[in-house]
Amino acid sequence: MKKVLANDGIDAAGKAILEKAGFTVITEKVAQDQLADYLFNEKVAVLLVRSATTARAELIDQCPDLKIIGRAGVGMDNIDVAYAREKGIKVLNTPGASSQSVAELVFSHLFTLSRKLHVANREMPEKGTTEFGGLKKTCSEGIELKGKTLGVIGFGRIGQATATMALGLGMNVLPYDPFVEKTVLEIDFFHTDDTFSIEYHTVPLEEVIAKSDFLTLHVPASKDGKPLIGEAELAKMKDGVILVNTARGGLIDEQALLDALNNGKVRGAGLDVFVGEPQPDKRLLNHPKISVTPHIGGSTAEAQERIGIELAEAVVAQF
Repeated sequence: MKKVLANDGIDAAGKAILEKAGFTVITEKVAQDQLADYLFNEKVAVLLVRSATTARAELIDQCPDLKIIGRAGVGMDNIDVAYAREKGIKVLNTPGASSQSVAELVFSHLFTLSRKLHVANREMPEKGTTEFGGLKKTCSEGIELKGKTLGVIGFGRIGQATATMALGLGMNVLPYDPFVEKTVLEIDFFHTDDTFSIEYHTVPLEEVIAKSDFLTLHVPASKDGKPLIGEAELAKMKDGVILVNTARGGLIDEQALLDALNNGKVRGAGLDVFVGEPQPDKRLLNHPKISVTPHIGGSTAEAQERIGIELAEAVVAQF
């Protein structure tokens, strides 16, 4: 009976699929520094991870029984993918399962920042009975999303799901993706059989940066570790732009972002990911113009169920 270690957990639906197919599924967390020994001693055939566990070349070399590494999610920066495949190990991920959840989180941040909900939620419990009028004045300086331009950097599944929501709100969409020349978005009307399609051609990154009122990132981390959005890019943006990053920490230069927030160039930023996780820069966490979440883009019940099922079915298919 082949063993599966779901080191960062797996939804019950996915676990059931694996067990029905004859796998032994282990969900107890193994510390990273003990992982290679555990995989070797237990002769684990399948390692399933999210973002917390890494699978680097050193680990791969120590685990001759490992046949599959599965990533519950999209990005695979925590896995040495090319090396694993070179060693004959299948590397799987679930690129479409969390798109809806991540896109909804993007708009949670956009609505929060555009209406200063993060300020109200932080300060109302303490000042609501003594400074109600002042808070009302501060939080009344909101803006609408309708009619504004949303720049989408990275137009894969998540970027397209985000763009679809933006269209439903009456926003203009400017997509950029070096690997996607054009795509067709299918818009469904809930509870009806009506759909319509919009063809989008991606535009140069410089145009997206210069013309967007709101900007959201959906790309993997750069191979050289350099930020995609730094001081130069921020300077070219519209005054009062709002940025959201639910993709990877480090895509935005955090110091440059703080400077742009403090000098008023950037109106607000929604951050779900950070450099140095799980210990983000406290200046970001406490900043009055930043809406923060603890890397929860795909962490909804629905997304985790889809991820678990998709990953489990892919593992079963490989065997």
